[in-house]
Amino acid sequence: MNTLLHMALSLAADGLPVLPLRKGKVPFGNCPACAKNACSGRPNMKTSGPCTCPNPCHGWAAATTDPGVIISSTWVRAWREAASVAYHPGGAGLTVVDLDNAEAIAWARATLPATRIVRTTRGEHWLYQGVMQSANAVRPGVDIKSTMAYARWLGPGTGTTTALLDVVRALAVKEPSTVRPGPHAIAVSARAMGGVCRHRTPAYLDRGIAMAEQRITETREAVHATVYRTFLAVLSTHGRCGCLTDAHVARLFTAAQAKGESARHCTDAWTNALTRLGL
Repeated sequence: MNTLLHMALSLAADGLPVLPLRKGKVPFGNCPACAKNACSGRPNMKTSGPCTCPNPCHGWAAATTDPGVIISSTWVRAWREAASVAYHPGGAGLTVVDLDNAEAIAWARATLPATRIVRTTRGEHWLYQGVMQSANAVRPGVDIKSTMAYARWLGPGTGTTTALLDVVRALAVKEPSTVRPGPHAIAVSARAMGGVCRHRTPAYLDRGIAMAEQRITETREAVHATVYRTFLAVLSTHGRCGCLTDAHVARLFTAAQAKGESARHCTDAWTNALTRLGL
């Protein structure tokens, strides 16, 4: 059996969602639209949903623990050409702080909690137990890889994996966005929309928004698709009567951004949901 394929199956059995990488640490594209990473490993931006290629998809979204997928004909061909095995840290409940040089390592040793360390070609991966938003270049030579990201498997490392603490989470926190979360259509009154308000009490709407937040927060895969479907469900129930406010939409956007979505992706998903419902 191919060495990388055997390694992938072993890692998957331990609960790490895996995928093959080509030379240059680039994922394989599993359809013509994704060939040579032409889609940049991202979802279909026209629909704010997952890429339309067959499952398994590409990039971090392709990572799986299913041995049936890993040894499928599509993947077996990929393993023959693969240069390395990668995994989806967020899917395994992990966060990787990728330290790319000696200066970054020195900063981490002086700043971050001690944890399991994996040596890399140019630096180190510090692994923490817990999931957070991924982010590139949070400081010179430092990337965060967790949700919606992949990392190369370079061995189990040394040390004990510690819990993800706020000092690490804070690395991905940016200045508050000035983008308003959602199109102006949400502020149109019920009378203008011609709908009938069923929300006799604020609790009905609040409960619906809370359930939508929970659905986004608890998703572990296909985040883009989940966010879009959730926005669509909220708008189909609450979008025509004018009860939704910017505060409600901001709650949904905040939940989505905590899972790694950008403000632009949220706005695109919201706009697409409005369009589909004719709002």
